Amino acid sequence: MSHPETASAAQLALFGAGLVAALATTGATLSFYEESLPSTLNPLYAQSMVDYRSQELVFDRIFFHSPIDNQLISRVVEKGEVADGGKSFRLTLKAGLKWHDGKPVTSKDVCFTVAAMLDPGTTSPIAEGYRTVLAGCDTESQLVALVRFTKVFHNPKERLGFALMPSDALGGKTAISPDLDFSVHPVGSGPYKGSRGKRGVTFEAYANAHHAATISNLSLSEGGDPIVQVTTLRNNGVQGIIAVPPPLRADVSSSDDLQLKSYDLRSWWYVAVNTKKGALADKRVRKALDLILDRTDLRQLSIGVKPGEQNSPCEFISGPFVQSSPFYNRAVVTHEKSDKAAATKLLTDAGLANVGGRWQYKGAPVTLNIGMLAPLDNEAPDLLQQISNQIGAGGFDRQEQRVSADDWNRRVLTGKATEFDLLIGKWSFGVVEEVNPIFETRAGTKGTLNVFNYSNADADNAIAEYNAARTDTAANDAYHKLHQVLADDLPYLFLWKLDTKSAWRTEVRGNTISPYFYWTEVDSWKYGP
Repeated sequence: MSHPETASAAQLALFGAGLVAALATTGATLSFYEESLPSTLNPLYAQSMVDYRSQELVFDRIFFHSPIDNQLISRVVEKGEVADGGKSFRLTLKAGLKWHDGKPVTSKDVCFTVAAMLDPGTTSPIAEGYRTVLAGCDTESQLVALVRFTKVFHNPKERLGFALMPSDALGGKTAISPDLDFSVHPVGSGPYKGSRGKRGVTFEAYANAHHAATISNLSLSEGGDPIVQVTTLRNNGVQGIIAVPPPLRADVSSSDDLQLKSYDLRSWWYVAVNTKKGALADKRVRKALDLILDRTDLRQLSIGVKPGEQNSPCEFISGPFVQSSPFYNRAVVTHEKSDKAAATKLLTDAGLANVGGRWQYKGAPVTLNIGMLAPLDNEAPDLLQQISNQIGAGGFDRQEQRVSADDWNRRVLTGKATEFDLLIGKWSFGVVEEVNPIFETRAGTKGTLNVFNYSNADADNAIAEYNAARTDTAANDAYHKLHQVLADDLPYLFLWKLDTKSAWRTEVRGNTISPYFYWTEVDSWKYGP
């Protein structure tokens, strides 16, 4: 054991950091409600925003966007540089980083992570997505790794936003399955050790050279009735709620003990259309449905936003990007109100007949099977019923079904829920603001989130242009084309972007919330009087 007077400067720095962290922790537990329990703590198998948020507490991403100035930064990389004319990126890790089992973080772990994602035995949609980006990785020294890309990217650092995985803790086996104990009791290098139980998840602070969380324990519980959640928060039974529905935000704001915090999910809501099923295969029928929907009424009835309300938490969109995105095509107009006359003409032109106020196709009544991701009820109560009512008023019979988060991940996102005609969901952007997996033709590693296996050559061509882009301008132009193609073909009926608000007790301070990942700056959070 080294004595302080004979220790190196690096050892002294690590010792000091650990001591400060130990003294700074409050010893208290910060409890909060999530939309559901995470399905896994393995970042290769994240399926929901709850998964991503929980994993952010346990793992470091190589690069991430600062929630303060949006710059790409890293806690684990000391130096990074483009190599091989842009086909590679050389990164030098910081010295002294450790995994939660005490072993050092090295370049071997970087290359192991890349190899795990490239291994076909890792049956992960996230890994599949990276197989079109990453070509391999070479260790050049204990702390230096050279990550190789499949091509030159105009934003290479953004392609290195994956979570760093421990080689030794996973036995060096790059074929990683979702059912390992690692998914329940992972080993990361992030600010907290995580352990997932049947009723919740606990996180215990871990002092490291690059993390010094001041709250010693976090406790995640699954939220139920939103009203009960807010009541429990008021009574200090929990200290936070990740997502507060718009109708309850005024109640939270009225309390001196609670505060609302903005959480930018960069997310948008949609109704996906099964373009291969019955009358919906005709684009005119899809356009008619788009015109039957009255988004202004939907927004008021499900979210509580009144027409003309200023600073609305819900803004309409005409395509698969939020309006603040450079990819959003402002030339494509939004449909805020219904136009039933135009819808009737389109349906008639498509060969449907209105018999007794109900539409028939090829002599049989059209019944639309409508599904919705069940947790969305917390954010937009009765949205499924309201959309169903509008479609019913438009002359269609329908059935409604709420889809659990597990079934959504297992069947909908994998393109297996083809019994549905329409599916109501929400998409949130990650590190890279891409929609390729949703709209490109499903084949191999492409279209991995294409829920109804949609295929359109023009959409594929626009996505190919985006993939080939070497400048931001070229990437913007390609996605503007895609936006227009999707607005014309309507595999999705685009609804809105809905702002997300969290609620925390005022005793929780310094709680900067990172877009999408939420807990990126948790080291600065404090809890206490």
